[in-house]
Amino acid sequence: MARRVLVGAALLAAAVVFAAGGIVDDVKGRVALNDFAGASARIQAYRKSYGITPQGLEAMSWIARGELAHRDLDQAAKWADDTYRLASAEWKKHPVPKDPNAPLCLALGASIEVEGTVMAVRGERAGAVGYLQGELQKFYATPIRARIQKVINELSLEGKPAPALAGMTIPKGRPVMIFFWAHWCPDCKAEAADLVRLKAEFVPKGLVFLAPTQKYGYVAGGQDAPPEVETRYIEQVRKTYYANLIDAPIVINEENFRLWGASTTPTLALVDRAGIVRMYHPGAVPYAQLRAQVAALF
Repeated sequence: MARRVLVGAALLAAAVVFAAGGIVDDVKGRVALNDFAGASARIQAYRKSYGITPQGLEAMSWIARGELAHRDLDQAAKWADDTYRLASAEWKKHPVPKDPNAPLCLALGASIEVEGTVMAVRGERAGAVGYLQGELQKFYATPIRARIQKVINELSLEGKPAPALAGMTIPKGRPVMIFFWAHWCPDCKAEAADLVRLKAEFVPKGLVFLAPTQKYGYVAGGQDAPPEVETRYIEQVRKTYYANLIDAPIVINEENFRLWGASTTPTLALVDRAGIVRMYHPGAVPYAQLRAQVAALF
């Protein structure tokens, strides 16, 4: 009898893990099809069976993001508020996750991002920045700091002096392109060919190209790695994918990513000759658009 109970408990635990992992993909798929009613029903059924879990909260945040993309601001705010309330309660019950991609970090960070963005879209930009700065102070020492800073920067950094970069100099008198990249990032590798073209055209004219990166605590396949191993791996990635783009030595500094809000990679920024940020863009930028913005600095 005892063996049956143990086996039954193990099967139940496995079922919970499977369901927890599947809820995020399920809801994301429904949101991609604009099936918000189905996504909501899936969340409700999941919660009846498993209660509040980090994975369920992450799935809720995807509905908030989807409603925002669909421009239903009221529903986006509702889902963001619900996610924030529940995720904040869970955050207080458990040790703070170290990984910014942990489900609870993704849920809480996304809820803050959606709430701030909704306010900005409604024309309350100053209020949005104030709200986000308040959340930044709450979560300053946590992995979601960079994500909150990203949204603040999207709303307010352009037209202001560029933040400093540890280990790098942003010179006055020359235009600067900054490329925040990560060793695991496929979009960074895809952007490399366009950046090589831009570097070849504009560096001879005076453009300064900077490419900071950071450590994430793992190497290929998500395998945990100590700093010295990851540093060697980053150099290997540079030689393999970025030899014509990023010069050695590489500047590796986590605070640069937090200060610039580079939670999305790539993040691209352009700074003019006076040290003023003229473009701040989390995510890849099409070549023609990026070239035009670089050319405008000359």
